[in-house]
Order: sequence, then C-alpha cells, then structure tokens
Amino acid sequence: MTWVYLGIAIVFEILFALGTNATKGFTRLWPSVLTLLAAAGGIYALSRALLDLDLSVGYTLWTGIGGVGTVAFGALLFKERITLARLLSFASIIGGAVILRLTSV
Repeated sequence: MTWVYLGIAIVFEILFALGTNATKGFTRLWPSVLTLLAAAGGIYALSRALLDLDLSVGYTLWTGIGGVGTVAFGALLFKERITLARLLSFASIIGGAVILRLTSV
C-alpha cells in the first residue's frame, strides 16, 4: 500500500503543478480551489507513504517523478519544448529513482 500512496501523491503533485499555471496567480477561483485540493491530497498521500518509506526515498521520488511528469504534461498541454538536455535530465532523475527503489528496504 505504501507504493500506491506514493503513486497517488505523485499524481497529485503533477496536478498541483499544472493547476498552479491555470490559476493565473491564484486569481481564478475554481482552478485555485482545485490546485489547493491537489496540494493537500499530495501531502496527505505522501505522509501516508512515509509511514513505511524513508523520508529521503519518498520525498525524492515524489518530487523527482512529479517533476518529470509535470514536464511531460507541460509539453503535451502547453506545447513546451523538450530538448536533448531535458531528456538527459529526465533520464538521470528516473535512473536515480530506480536506484533508490532497488536499494530501499
């Protein structure tokens, strides 16, 4: 269940980041409400995952994979460019996440 909670937290993290863009500086009510709910949901799910995961592993995976997901969806939704340097950075983050997962007890 730990990894399910972490997966949920990552989805909420991506929704939070994408939603923040939609709030237009928190001047739009419903996108702002949904963004704040996503932030709260992400923190709650992360806190549940951290009951069994080391903080260093859980938080790093949450922010790292959430960041990669945000960039991927940013490219799809907002037509942001993904350059070779960005792809190499994503590969480093994912590689680090895999190593963390394989070495966590």
